Amino acid sequence: LGTTLPKDSPMLAERPPLPLMLDADVVEQQPDQAALTERYVEDAVAFIRTNREKPFFLYLAHMYVHLPIYVQDRFVRDSSNGRYGAAVHCIDWSTEVLLAELRTLGLDEDTVVIFTSDNGALIREGGGSNGPLRASKGTTWEGGQRVPCIVRWPGTVPPARVVSDVANAMDLYPTIAGWCSVDVPDDRTLDGRDLGGLLSGGDGPGANPFFYILGGNIEAVRLGRWKLHVRKWNEERVRLYDLEADIGERNDVVDEHPGVVAELLALIHAARLDLGDDASDVAGTGVRPVGRVANPVTLTTFDPDTPYFMAEYDLPDRG
Repeated sequence: LGTTLPKDSPMLAERPPLPLMLDADVVEQQPDQAALTERYVEDAVAFIRTNREKPFFLYLAHMYVHLPIYVQDRFVRDSSNGRYGAAVHCIDWSTEVLLAELRTLGLDEDTVVIFTSDNGALIREGGGSNGPLRASKGTTWEGGQRVPCIVRWPGTVPPARVVSDVANAMDLYPTIAGWCSVDVPDDRTLDGRDLGGLLSGGDGPGANPFFYILGGNIEAVRLGRWKLHVRKWNEERVRLYDLEADIGERNDVVDEHPGVVAELLALIHAARLDLGDDASDVAGTGVRPVGRVANPVTLTTFDPDTPYFMAEYDLPDRG
């Protein structure tokens, strides 16, 4: 099931072209997006080779398969699902290149590799699929939230093991720090939890409430098998789903479990007081200040009349 976005959704906004940057410097005003994956991989391989003799951290965030999808013809020719399938193939290729480089350098047995994503697929013709999950990117249904997370570390993380515990990208920081025996700061709140024991084959840190936030609104909460929705965009409606029996969130059982509903509503109320909630006009006592850049400067020029400009959003799909 897809979800229609409101006309004022930020996902539908016009956006200027973005520059290619190295640290804080602009390398190109408007790079050819079809070559970005390969360029990222080339730099990643060079980084690994340069730092092969010492511990290193490499965070590689590909643009694919985000829209707009400009992908090289060699991948398009082999795709049975248009540009989207070609972009997925390109990411597969890039992952294979990096793993092969680690093997060649003799680092593959001593390197933690994590492959994951930030949100579910955007459901559209010729696009991605979230399988049995409801809805897509930009929602707090499971189809917008659940993503693959594959962790490889021979000798520490057992292979071919499926873990069903709820986790979040914020958990990676304390987890990796724990594996590296690095102390994390104790003078601030850390949102993540150390999952090292769980990923190593042991027990996890236990079931904590997991809150689903869209924009400034707390829309849902999950605790164990139960997920309670209280809002969808501007619609207020309480719905309860048993995710162990109904992963697709199709069967609303809110009337059958009043005790569960009351418990989860209490969790949402406490979270609103702590994290804030725009829909309830609650500021939140635990909200930390937003990081801002002092004296920001424009990094690129958005002028469609200049020779460098290319209409990157002229493809049928954008986002």
